Amino acid sequence: MGRVAPLGAVAAGLLAGLAGTAAMTAYQELLSSGDSEKEKSWEDAPAPAQVARRLLKGVFRQDISVEKIPLLTNVVHWTYGTAWGVVYGLVQGTVRANPVLHGLLFGSGVWAMSYVQLVPMGLYEPPWEYPAKTIAKDVSYHLVYGLGVATAYETVDQMSKRV
Repeated sequence: MGRVAPLGAVAAGLLAGLAGTAAMTAYQELLSSGDSEKEKSWEDAPAPAQVARRLLKGVFRQDISVEKIPLLTNVVHWTYGTAWGVVYGLVQGTVRANPVLHGLLFGSGVWAMSYVQLVPMGLYEPPWEYPAKTIAKDVSYHLVYGLGVATAYETVDQMSKRV
Protein backbone atom coordinates (compact mmCIF):
# COMPACT_ATOMS: atom_id res chain seq x y z
CA MET A 1 0.00 0.00 0.00
CA GLY A 2 1.54 3.24 -1.15
CA ARG A 3 0.96 6.83 -0.22
CA VAL A 4 -2.17 8.63 -1.29
CA ALA A 5 -2.03 11.96 -3.14
CA PRO A 6 -2.83 14.84 -0.75
CA LEU A 7 -6.03 15.82 -2.55
CA GLY A 8 -7.19 12.21 -2.54
CA ALA A 9 -6.37 11.93 1.16
CA VAL A 10 -8.37 15.09 1.89
CA ALA A 11 -11.38 13.88 -0.12
CA ALA A 12 -11.28 10.41 1.47
CA GLY A 13 -10.79 12.05 4.87
CA LEU A 14 -13.86 14.24 4.42
CA LEU A 15 -15.99 11.22 3.56
CA ALA A 16 -14.44 9.24 6.41
CA GLY A 17 -15.04 12.09 8.86
CA LEU A 18 -18.67 12.24 7.80
CA ALA A 19 -19.04 8.47 8.21
CA GLY A 20 -17.25 8.49 11.57
CA THR A 21 -19.50 11.29 12.80
CA ALA A 22 -22.53 9.30 11.67
CA ALA A 23 -21.27 6.24 13.58
CA MET A 24 -20.62 8.31 16.70
CA THR A 25 -24.02 10.00 16.47
CA ALA A 26 -25.82 6.67 16.08
CA TYR A 27 -23.91 5.27 19.08
CA GLN A 28 -24.73 8.36 21.17
CA GLU A 29 -28.41 8.02 20.25
CA LEU A 30 -28.33 4.33 21.13
CA LEU A 31 -26.88 5.06 24.57
CA SER A 32 -29.14 8.05 25.25
CA SER A 33 -32.24 5.80 25.23
CA GLY A 34 -34.61 8.60 24.36
CA ASP A 35 -33.76 10.93 27.23
CA SER A 36 -33.58 13.97 24.94
CA GLU A 37 -34.99 16.92 26.81
CA LYS A 38 -35.13 20.28 25.13
CA GLU A 39 -32.62 22.72 26.56
CA LYS A 40 -34.42 25.59 28.22
CA SER A 41 -31.39 27.82 28.58
CA TRP A 42 -27.92 28.30 27.12
CA GLU A 43 -26.40 27.04 30.37
CA ASP A 44 -28.00 23.64 29.65
CA ALA A 45 -26.92 23.60 25.99
CA PRO A 46 -24.34 21.07 24.76
CA ALA A 47 -20.83 22.39 24.16
CA PRO A 48 -21.15 22.45 20.33
CA ALA A 49 -24.12 24.82 20.53
CA GLN A 50 -22.33 27.02 23.05
CA VAL A 51 -19.27 27.25 20.80
CA ALA A 52 -21.48 28.21 17.85
CA ARG A 53 -23.29 30.81 19.93
CA ARG A 54 -20.02 32.41 20.98
CA LEU A 55 -18.80 32.54 17.39
CA LEU A 56 -22.08 33.94 16.08
CA LYS A 57 -22.35 36.52 18.86
CA GLY A 58 -18.76 37.57 18.26
CA VAL A 59 -19.13 37.91 14.50
CA PHE A 60 -22.71 39.18 14.14
CA ARG A 61 -23.14 40.73 17.60
CA GLN A 62 -26.60 39.26 17.99
CA ASP A 63 -27.88 36.87 20.59
CA ILE A 64 -29.16 33.53 19.38
CA SER A 65 -32.46 32.16 20.70
CA VAL A 66 -32.53 28.92 22.69
CA GLU A 67 -34.73 27.42 19.97
CA LYS A 68 -31.58 27.28 17.79
CA ILE A 69 -29.71 25.02 20.25
CA PRO A 70 -30.52 21.73 18.44
CA LEU A 71 -29.61 23.18 15.04
CA LEU A 72 -26.34 24.69 16.26
CA THR A 73 -25.45 21.50 18.13
CA ASN A 74 -25.86 19.45 14.96
CA VAL A 75 -24.08 21.89 12.66
CA VAL A 76 -21.00 22.12 14.90
CA HIS A 77 -20.98 18.39 15.75
CA TRP A 78 -21.11 17.32 12.10
CA THR A 79 -18.73 20.02 10.87
CA TYR A 80 -16.17 19.30 13.59
CA GLY A 81 -16.27 15.54 13.06
CA THR A 82 -16.06 15.84 9.30
CA ALA A 83 -13.16 18.31 9.50
CA TRP A 84 -11.15 16.01 11.78
CA GLY A 85 -11.57 13.35 9.09
CA VAL A 86 -9.31 15.46 6.86
CA VAL A 87 -6.56 15.25 9.48
CA TYR A 88 -6.99 11.48 9.63
CA GLY A 89 -6.92 11.24 5.83
CA LEU A 90 -3.72 13.24 5.51
CA VAL A 91 -1.91 11.24 8.19
CA GLN A 92 -3.22 7.83 7.14
CA GLY A 93 -2.60 8.60 3.49
CA THR A 94 1.05 9.22 4.33
CA VAL A 95 2.00 6.72 7.04
CA ARG A 96 -0.41 3.86 6.22
CA ALA A 97 -0.70 2.71 9.84
CA ASN A 98 -2.85 -0.23 10.94
CA PRO A 99 -6.39 1.17 10.52
CA VAL A 100 -7.80 -0.30 13.73
CA LEU A 101 -4.92 0.92 15.88
CA HIS A 102 -4.78 4.23 14.06
CA GLY A 103 -8.56 4.68 14.39
CA LEU A 104 -8.46 4.03 18.13
CA LEU A 105 -5.52 6.40 18.60
CA PHE A 106 -7.19 9.00 16.41
CA GLY A 107 -10.49 8.81 18.31
CA SER A 108 -8.58 9.14 21.60
CA GLY A 109 -6.72 12.15 20.23
CA VAL A 110 -9.92 13.88 19.13
CA TRP A 111 -11.37 13.22 22.59
CA ALA A 112 -8.28 14.78 24.21
CA MET A 113 -8.46 17.78 21.86
CA SER A 114 -12.03 18.45 22.94
CA TYR A 115 -10.73 19.04 26.47
CA VAL A 116 -7.76 21.06 25.22
CA GLN A 117 -10.19 23.37 23.44
CA LEU A 118 -13.25 23.41 25.71
CA VAL A 119 -11.64 23.63 29.16
CA PRO A 120 -9.99 27.02 28.47
CA MET A 121 -13.29 28.25 27.02
CA GLY A 122 -14.98 27.40 30.32
CA LEU A 123 -17.34 24.94 28.64
CA TYR A 124 -15.80 21.80 30.15
CA GLU A 125 -14.07 21.05 33.40
CA PRO A 126 -10.72 19.24 33.27
CA PRO A 127 -11.32 15.51 32.71
CA TRP A 128 -10.22 14.56 36.23
CA GLU A 129 -13.14 16.61 37.58
CA TYR A 130 -15.70 14.23 36.04
CA PRO A 131 -16.78 10.82 37.37
CA ALA A 132 -14.98 7.89 35.72
CA LYS A 133 -18.29 6.67 34.25
CA THR A 134 -18.81 9.99 32.46
CA ILE A 135 -15.28 9.96 31.02
CA ALA A 136 -15.61 6.32 29.96
CA LYS A 137 -18.83 7.09 28.09
CA ASP A 138 -17.31 10.14 26.40
CA VAL A 139 -14.16 8.23 25.42
CA SER A 140 -16.31 5.40 24.05
CA TYR A 141 -18.10 7.87 21.76
CA HIS A 142 -14.76 8.99 20.38
CA LEU A 143 -13.42 5.46 19.98
CA VAL A 144 -16.49 4.62 17.90
CA TYR A 145 -15.85 7.80 15.92
CA GLY A 146 -12.19 6.91 15.34
CA LEU A 147 -13.01 3.37 14.25
CA GLY A 148 -15.76 4.70 11.99
CA VAL A 149 -13.36 7.16 10.38
CA ALA A 150 -10.68 4.49 9.92
CA THR A 151 -13.12 1.96 8.45
CA ALA A 152 -14.63 4.50 6.08
CA TYR A 153 -11.22 5.78 5.01
CA GLU A 154 -9.99 2.29 4.19
CA THR A 155 -13.20 1.56 2.28
CA VAL A 156 -12.93 4.75 0.21
CA ASP A 157 -9.22 4.15 -0.36
CA GLN A 158 -9.81 0.58 -1.57
CA MET A 159 -12.70 1.66 -3.81
CA SER A 160 -10.60 4.41 -5.39
CA LYS A 161 -7.92 1.85 -6.31
CA ARG A 162 -10.49 -0.22 -8.22
CA VAL A 163 -11.59 2.70 -10.36
